[in-house]
Parts: sequence; structure tokens; C-alpha cells
Amino acid sequence: MPSLHRFLRRRVLIQLTTAALCVGFVWLLVAVNLFVFPSGASDEPPRADAVVVLAGASSERLPVGLDLLSGDRAPVLALSATHTPGNARTDYICTHNVNPRVMCFSPEPMTTRGEARAVARLARDNGWRNIIVVTSSYHVARAGLNLEQCSSVDITLVASQPDIGLTNWMGRFVEETGGIAAGFVRPACANPV
Repeated sequence: MPSLHRFLRRRVLIQLTTAALCVGFVWLLVAVNLFVFPSGASDEPPRADAVVVLAGASSERLPVGLDLLSGDRAPVLALSATHTPGNARTDYICTHNVNPRVMCFSPEPMTTRGEARAVARLARDNGWRNIIVVTSSYHVARAGLNLEQCSSVDITLVASQPDIGLTNWMGRFVEETGGIAAGFVRPACANPV
């Protein structure tokens, strides 16, 4: 009888391990598609009322936003200023800005949800009907979800390409999956502006 009990426990453990590995593999495939090759991002965005660059990874995101501004995709570039290490280049421009086409805003709180609320207020206050939002490829899905929950303007997402290693990608996969789940459970805004 003890050997039958041990056999059944082992069999259940093998089945649970196999199921966990299958779920992990499916999550990994979905994560690669959502965060490395986001389908919601545009390579050739249409003209818009403003280009918005979300905070973080400014060495990667800011050049894309500046290129869109200089390419006349929009008359205004709105930069999220957070005064954090990952946003140093953008924060420098916001502190020393002399370009009348560049405006800066500080989200409260300093999260994607806070940025979505701030962008919705900017769009409403400035009469923007369509915007281009620049963020990292791994952040496109969560940013798009939060922005759509907060604003009724037309949003075109543009993905900048991060230069990060495999370990960092795995961390991003986990963080972004959690952020997307949180966005569905607790929307960034109750009513879009």
C-alpha cells in the first residue's frame, strides 16, 4: 500500500510539473509576441496633434520622439518628466528647454497609470484629437491599455527598440504581464476624457 501511495504522489507531481511547464511555455510565447514584437505599434504613424514620449529609457525613446517632431509628424512634442535616472536625457531637455514646440509634464503618480491620466488631461486641455505615443516595445501593450482607459483620442503607438539582454527581457515580461493584468482588474481611469 505505501508503494501505491508513493506511485500516485509521484504521478500527480509529474502531471503538475508538466502542466506548469506547458503554462510557462505558452506564457513565454505570448510574452515574446506582446513585448518584443508588439502588434499594436506603428512603423509609419500618421500626422497627429502631438507626439508624447513616455518616461523611462529616455536614451532609447527620446530620439524616436525627436525624429517624429523633426519629421513634422506633429507640431508639438510632450515629454514626461520624472527626474529619475532612466529619464535623465528627457529631464535635461525639460529643465533646459528653449524649443517652443516642446512641452513637459510630470505625471502623478510616476507610473504608467499616472502618465495615462496626465496625457488624457493634456489632450483635453489642448484640444488634441489624435496623438502619437512613443514607448519601448515591451511597454506598448500596457501603455496602450492604460491610455485607452483614460482618453477617447485616437492613439497611435510607436515602439522604440530596447538594447537589453535576455535576463532583462525576462524581468520585463514579468513586470509587463503584471501591469496588464492590473490594468484589466483595476482600470487606470473609470471614464475616458
